[in-house]
Amino acid sequence: MTTAADRVEHAGIRQAAREDLLDVYNIEQASFSQPWPFSAFERQLGGPGFLVADATGGLSGFVVADTIPNHGRPLGHVKDLAVAPDARGDGVGSALLTRALGVLRAQGVQSAKLEVRRSNTPALSLYRKFDFEYLRTLPRYYSDGEDAFVMIARI
Repeated sequence: MTTAADRVEHAGIRQAAREDLLDVYNIEQASFSQPWPFSAFERQLGGPGFLVADATGGLSGFVVADTIPNHGRPLGHVKDLAVAPDARGDGVGSALLTRALGVLRAQGVQSAKLEVRRSNTPALSLYRKFDFEYLRTLPRYYSDGEDAFVMIARI
């Protein structure tokens, strides 16, 4: 039996390329009320943790993850993760996060953090499946005034 995650893996998760940027940007806009600007994705090109899920007919999602300095040891940072509306619930987010955390681990990262909207229940559920735990709240983190939860996981 083929699972949703198997279909995603078969479809291919790969490093993002310049020709993916418009699809990435469109997924971002469909996913968030305050999307990243196109130029933010241009700046991420070439990073090993900027990955896309390449499905038949176009991209089904993307993740942006990198490392940041942390007292002499790199800390992973999952900056952005989005799945196209018609692919949600098919395991795309899990497959992307699995690969991104693998990329971070290969760079010597032992822990990763992320920020997520307090109200983003589907994302919170996904991150908890990957053993991300609540660390603290960032009050009014988003420009619309919503708080963000900072979550962290050992990887």
